[in-house]
Amino acid sequence: MTVDPRTGGSAPPEPPPYRIGRARTVLRALAMVSCVPYIALKTAWMAGSRLGIPDGSALLDGGTALRVANGATVLMDGAVIVLALLLTRPWGRRAPAWLLVPPMWVASGLLLPIMTAFPVQMVVRLLGGGGGRPVGEGTSEPFLDPWVFGVVYGGFIVQGLALGALFALYARERWGRLWQGRLRDLPESPTSPALRATAVAAASAALLPGVTHLMWVTGSTAGLNAGRAADRTSDFYVLEAVSLLFVVVTAAGVLLLAFRRTGRIPLRLPLVLAWAGSAQMACWGGWLSVAALMGAGEAADRPTAATMVTYAVQMLAGALVVTLGAYFVAERAAASALPPAAGDPAPAAPAPAAADRVS
Repeated sequence: MTVDPRTGGSAPPEPPPYRIGRARTVLRALAMVSCVPYIALKTAWMAGSRLGIPDGSALLDGGTALRVANGATVLMDGAVIVLALLLTRPWGRRAPAWLLVPPMWVASGLLLPIMTAFPVQMVVRLLGGGGGRPVGEGTSEPFLDPWVFGVVYGGFIVQGLALGALFALYARERWGRLWQGRLRDLPESPTSPALRATAVAAASAALLPGVTHLMWVTGSTAGLNAGRAADRTSDFYVLEAVSLLFVVVTAAGVLLLAFRRTGRIPLRLPLVLAWAGSAQMACWGGWLSVAALMGAGEAADRPTAATMVTYAVQMLAGALVVTLGAYFVAERAAASALPPAAGDPAPAAPAPAAADRVS
């Protein structure tokens, strides 16, 4: 027992040193190491290397714009390393939510389609479903050597799994109280009608991209430019099916959260659906918009107005859903901070999480 020199009494014991455990240490290492191949490859390309780029690839004609894009994507992948550290270091517990949650949401939106579609594409090929190319490929000319897709997308999948697990553990310790309970136990609030109206608006906006992806996955060429329509492969259909799946996930999550007529479903389920769906719709829609505009060289490869409108509405629907989710969580946080009303039972004090005991 130590003595407090100011009072002469016993001082409280010092908190134990901050430890994250072996599992999180391994996950952090995986997230950081999996960034190395992509960063190294992009850096080599910016330096003028043609590693993995075959003759005739559109990447050879990218010029300054492509170098800038490569530099931006290197910074984006480097942000994964920063996030892995933030989720596992003592100072990460003190980081404001606005500094952590938006980057994680964007990372989810960019990685989830690859994590979902790329393995399915590989399975389809193994089953003899066609000789299509991996996600993101869109011209009949050779784009990249096949090994590049395996290395890059394999790294993205490891990043997504490791970073997602770290964020789930972190969020459970820091904000887990906000999604405890079941949907039917949620109290009505003055903002409930507004939340329902926003949910209906978001689900209605998702109809356009949903119908468009359904048309494309069933073989229609409506809204596709000539080059894309002529170059559809099994990979194209898998990616469109995954995009349609995320539209359904988004609508289901936001409507469950708003109307709550689902019995014993835990609250965290619609929150996870809304998070994943809104991230994929908004961020992947934005990414495809930029990619379509950057690749708009010849007339056959220029994105059609229907394609750009589809991506724009997809981004709008995703933004509406994440805005509703953020407001819902903020309202829950504010309610949990209020003192109980007269006659209400006092809530039990939660046990301090291990990650809160930082040195």
